[in-house]
Amino acid sequence: MFTVHVIVTVLAAVVYGSAAVANFVGHPYPKAEADKLGVPYSWMPWLGTALGAGALGLLAGFVVPALGVAAGVGLVLYFVGAFCAHVRVGDRHYGPWAFCFVLAVAALVLRITV
Repeated sequence: MFTVHVIVTVLAAVVYGSAAVANFVGHPYPKAEADKLGVPYSWMPWLGTALGAGALGLLAGFVVPALGVAAGVGLVLYFVGAFCAHVRVGDRHYGPWAFCFVLAVAALVLRITV
């Protein structure tokens, strides 16, 4: 079970770290999502910071488990907010959101149980 925890946590950290970098550098994908969801570009550095902090917190959870739990909770809440943004504008393309949300939930549950 510990091996699954390590794999899921590292995968989550890579995914969210990459998303954070994409937000910071102004990659077209997060810009297109921001346009579709009505999120101002000025929020992108803050959203990237939240994702980056979550990624680092998940990794720090290997040393200080409470940080991993806090990061997992923060990421789950981040993606609940993202879901609300999708619903608000009537966007029903939940594929990428669902992957990120399930990954955050899995990392949190594994951090708590291992």
